[in-house]
Amino acid sequence: MGKYSRLGEFLQAQRHKEIRMTFAEIERVIGSKLPPNSPQYPAWWSNNPSNNVMTKVWLSAGYRTEQVDVKSRKVVFRRIEDKIAEPSISVKPKEGARHPLFGALKGLAQIPAGVDLTEPADAEWGKVYE
Repeated sequence: MGKYSRLGEFLQAQRHKEIRMTFAEIERVIGSKLPPNSPQYPAWWSNNPSNNVMTKVWLSAGYRTEQVDVKSRKVVFRRIEDKIAEPSISVKPKEGARHPLFGALKGLAQIPAGVDLTEPADAEWGKVYE
């Protein structure tokens, strides 16, 4: 049982599409203080699953954060209506086969004739060390 699992249980038990909470209320639910930097940085409250452990808890409970107000120390959890389904195609290629995206950008970039890509972009670059 993780530190934030109580928040996940609390959110799953709610029947409302929107739950407004203060940071103090969240601390009461989890039974401990939020990390010292969380209240002051809106990015901590983003819905990026690789952001922090607590983010994964509210996302797996079926909620997203919105209207994060760090000055007033408030946040809104909104129920996710449609969870994103797992991709139906395998991103792992078969043994010996190329990835399905191999060559997807072919032909989008063209190098004009006479351009040397190994040439320094700044002709004066080498003179800095002389």
